[in-house]
Amino acid sequence: MTREQGPKFSEKHGADAQIDAAMKQKIKDKTKNNEISCAAAFQLTKELKATPAEVGRDIDLLDIRLVKCRLGLFGYRPEKKAVKQKAPRSQELEEAIRAALIENRLSCHAAWEIADMFQIPKMDVSAACEALGIKIKPCQLGAF
Repeated sequence: MTREQGPKFSEKHGADAQIDAAMKQKIKDKTKNNEISCAAAFQLTKELKATPAEVGRDIDLLDIRLVKCRLGLFGYRPEKKAVKQKAPRSQELEEAIRAALIENRLSCHAAWEIADMFQIPKMDVSAACEALGIKIKPCQLGAF
């Protein structure tokens, strides 16, 4: 379902933006009820050898809603976000988060890298950020 109020997702890319034909069908194949999960979008990056930004742009151009952010930040019902505040598991985790900040924000990409480095779920990093008052931005897919 596309947004019923406000601009369409596609409008943020301008009138001249074109969708990749091969990606269009692959995205539609993974879409249900005009929604695609973050995990499915990242699966497409591997299948199509495309960047997350490219896949995210094409999802936007199709006015498909991204759901179930792997960091738990958006796309969950009814609460909208699934992540809850949780103190960092260790001082080292907090230090890694703080070291990766750019303009007091942690990028989605950096959050994923930190999760991999500590071998913890991605949502544990976002939960620590919630507890520390740190915003995660930008999204690799361009959702925020």
